[in-house]
Amino acid sequence: MTTFNDYKYVRPDLNDAKTQFDVLFTAFDNAQSVEEQIKVIDDINVLRNKIDSMSNLAYIRASINTKDEFYEQERDFFDENNGEIVYFESLYFNALNRSQFKAELKEVYGEQLFDLAELYVKQFDESIKELLNTENKIASEYSKLVASAEIEYKGDMYTFAQMGKFMESSEREERKSATLAIQNYRAGLMNQYDDIYDRLVKVRHEIATTLGFDNFIELGYVRMRRVDYTPDMVKTYRDQIAKYVVPVAQKLYSAQAERIGIDNLKIYDEPILFTNGNELPKDDAHTILENGRQMYKELSAETDAFYSFMMDRELFDVEAKKGKQAGGYCTFIDDYKSPFIFSNFNGTDSDIRVLTHEAGHAFQVFRSRGHKVPDYLWPTHESCEIHSMSMEFLTYKWMDLFFNNAAKFIYKHLADAIQFLPYGVAVDEFQHIVYANPELSPEERRKAWTSLEQKYLPHTDYDGIEPLIHGALWHRQGHIFESPFYYIDYTLAQVCAFQFFKRSTEDFDAAWKDYLHICDIGGSLPFNKIVEVAQLQSPFKDGTLEEIMNFLEKYLENIDTSKF
Repeated sequence: MTTFNDYKYVRPDLNDAKTQFDVLFTAFDNAQSVEEQIKVIDDINVLRNKIDSMSNLAYIRASINTKDEFYEQERDFFDENNGEIVYFESLYFNALNRSQFKAELKEVYGEQLFDLAELYVKQFDESIKELLNTENKIASEYSKLVASAEIEYKGDMYTFAQMGKFMESSEREERKSATLAIQNYRAGLMNQYDDIYDRLVKVRHEIATTLGFDNFIELGYVRMRRVDYTPDMVKTYRDQIAKYVVPVAQKLYSAQAERIGIDNLKIYDEPILFTNGNELPKDDAHTILENGRQMYKELSAETDAFYSFMMDRELFDVEAKKGKQAGGYCTFIDDYKSPFIFSNFNGTDSDIRVLTHEAGHAFQVFRSRGHKVPDYLWPTHESCEIHSMSMEFLTYKWMDLFFNNAAKFIYKHLADAIQFLPYGVAVDEFQHIVYANPELSPEERRKAWTSLEQKYLPHTDYDGIEPLIHGALWHRQGHIFESPFYYIDYTLAQVCAFQFFKRSTEDFDAAWKDYLHICDIGGSLPFNKIVEVAQLQSPFKDGTLEEIMNFLEKYLENIDTSKF
């Protein structure tokens, strides 16, 4: 059987690709029937998939080992030529938009492809190719800076991911000393973080104004393919979070402080919900993955087929190690019809959350991989996160496979999910402030972050630790640097996932049926229509947040935390 290590990488010849695309686009424009144009679209997509497959292989292998010179050079190649690749994409979407058979093509492919095409055309012009290359190179500086971290602690060197186990120690002094070690390291890099972000903000603003937008906020929404909601709708949604979620989150923080026996919850106390520490996985990474086989076999025939495919082809790389890029992700290698899951297991409960979360992404694209339109393999980002976050809840009944006390894990998982929402919208509002005011200095940006903490995270106490007291917490959030405006998506999806959880407690089979359906439709519909098809309420709808928070509060109240 072919495994991931056998997947062949060959750097694409972009000059040759350009020649092939030119021939295909000419054939598309000269087509005398919709059938001819469909045939050309198929050929175009084969070429698009080849380039995307090689880009993903280079990215995966470079992130597994950032010290691999060959794949680092290949990732640099794609960064440096991103403008050219985006140019190819823009030619494709322009061709769709001007097709003389557009109405007939919509009958074949659906409205969503053409809505996406209109947005894509807005985000690109040949005049910005070099600016796009610059943006990608600067963003890569951030990921490499994070991946290169070597934090000295107790005589050894650790990555950020490897420090996680110390941050969740049941001993308060160890949590504090680990936090100090991390923040002392970050303090030495604060100017670099600020400088990288400053350059990103400025180049993104220049890209936006060159394309005719007032600022990058407008372009950011276009890039995120937001077809059916606006910044004004997002602002109203953030206001609902402040009204209905922040008070519940603050109650949870207060209960946490009382439960672990401290008067004032400090930043290094936040990861610990119980006096004897959080529930940790009972097994190592290899056993966790193997236990996943049983979980997904019992969940459904569909998940059994998916997980066996992933394991048999070795499409996981989950253990934290030096030189490995931070974070976790799921991607898809088109030419091999293969999802791939990347993570950094560190011996904490996040290992299981990451497994189920990224498996949710991978399962969705596995189910959607039969779509002939590559643009329908994935939904837009906020819809993608419905699949991943909901999977975290739909696998609750199998948590005994991974923990000795599953109820303890579930309580923390739910509390964390609720408390995430205010942080998530703070990240989003921060980016709106920054890109509406690109001339802000690094110091002014950090002050803006501090003001948002007071609004959404009023419990936060940094205990005088630098650089956190100077508004630098957001430096840790890679999305802010690498994927602008990709964060509110997590919160929107979280509200949808909460609804799937609620429904699963009432009728699991019905909830699973709707979940499976939205996996199958992939990206063929925009966010609000996917929510409707899933028989959920839109997070933008007045009353949705109030209703789901009432359910979650009652659910948590019925868990006896005194036994933890």
